[in-house]
Amino acid sequence: MNNTKPTILERNKTAGSTGKKGVVARIPLLNLPDLPLVSTTQDELPIADITDDMVLFKDGGAAVVMETTSLNFGLLSEKEQEAVVYSYAALLNSLSFSIQILVRSQRKDISNYLSYLAEAAGKITNPSLQKVMTSYRNFITEIVKKKNVLGKRFFIIIPFSPLELGVKQSFSTILFPKRDHLIRQAGRLSLKLTQLNTNQLIELYYEYYNPQAPVMTKQP
Repeated sequence: MNNTKPTILERNKTAGSTGKKGVVARIPLLNLPDLPLVSTTQDELPIADITDDMVLFKDGGAAVVMETTSLNFGLLSEKEQEAVVYSYAALLNSLSFSIQILVRSQRKDISNYLSYLAEAAGKITNPSLQKVMTSYRNFITEIVKKKNVLGKRFFIIIPFSPLELGVKQSFSTILFPKRDHLIRQAGRLSLKLTQLNTNQLIELYYEYYNPQAPVMTKQP
């Protein structure tokens, strides 16, 4: 005697043959209502607002973003390199607050630069110099074909936690002294820090969350 219970498919098959309605199992994933998606990208971002040259977050925090110039360490002499290392160590040891260092790499379209080289080569009357310029332009063109040309931007972010906010204090009274301290310390490294204003911050975050590939122009 077989005491096994019939499966759902068997019950449906039997019910179909007898004209009775069988039990139909509902699959939860396929039983969800078709509702339109109303959420936006802004709902998923931690940013609440960008105002007064600062980024305000939904958790009550804030941040100041500064862009810094770069330093070609490899071209410095040995003594200059040692001085930079000691100055950088002094900067880190002087910090009593956290910072974030961001290096952003983007593909660059250098078609305008190649056009400039071609135009400059046409104005050179010396055959030897013109040959050198043409050779240099061909060299740059070959590099572009083999590798992507990247442009780098360097940023230092000073974050702020809402736990640091005391009575009758504002974001600026806490963040701006930290900003000024970093600017002074970076000056010893021959680096210039510039705080991004509101429009620059909006542009930076928009480009970050909406990356676009550069339009490449084919060179003859």
